[in-house]
Amino acid sequence: MENPSLPVPDDVASRIARKTLDKRVPDYTGEVRRLIDAGRAVMRRCGTDSRPRVADIVSEAGLSNEGFYRHFASKDALVAAILDDGTERLLSYLDHQMAKEPTAVGRVRRWVEGILSQAVDEESATTTLAVLWNAASLGPTVTVSHASTSARLATLLRDPFTELRSDDPELDAELVAHAVVGRLHDLLWGRRRPTRAETDRLVRFCLAACTGAGAADGGRGRSGGG
Repeated sequence: MENPSLPVPDDVASRIARKTLDKRVPDYTGEVRRLIDAGRAVMRRCGTDSRPRVADIVSEAGLSNEGFYRHFASKDALVAAILDDGTERLLSYLDHQMAKEPTAVGRVRRWVEGILSQAVDEESATTTLAVLWNAASLGPTVTVSHASTSARLATLLRDPFTELRSDDPELDAELVAHAVVGRLHDLLWGRRRPTRAETDRLVRFCLAACTGAGAADGGRGRSGGG
């Protein structure tokens, strides 16, 4: 018999609750992925002419309003998650491309080319512009889960800038990232692709920012192509 005057430990209740939650995690992860992908698809269709409605997004995802609000407090929260997800994808892509290069100069070139590639493919450019346009209207109570996109992209430049003997690789990387991401925004809004000359000039700019002089060839011939 239990003594009702003694406190009841919650170990059993906690274990059962955790098991229940663990069983639901795969389903919930799938729901969140469907909502993120659906939100991105609806944004692409709407472009910069109109903002997607929650009803459109849940319809695209094949879920209900209940499913949406189970994971996101508002549409702005989903927009922030889509921006965060896109940044994670770009970081992974850039890291993979930069790993192919044996030199710091080559890695800087790959980084610049990878970011500007968002404006090369028409579908990618349309989607990226739509996400950025929607993210620009996020309310003050909604924040992306990590630092700004440019600050996160800058982290990939710290090591090559250190190798190139920047006296402040972290600051130089952040300044360069702001400049290159800003240029990407200009390209997206201008609906145009970067030229090779423009890419080369940006690479030289990045190298000059961390070395004081840059490299004469902007990494061409040493990066193994683009």
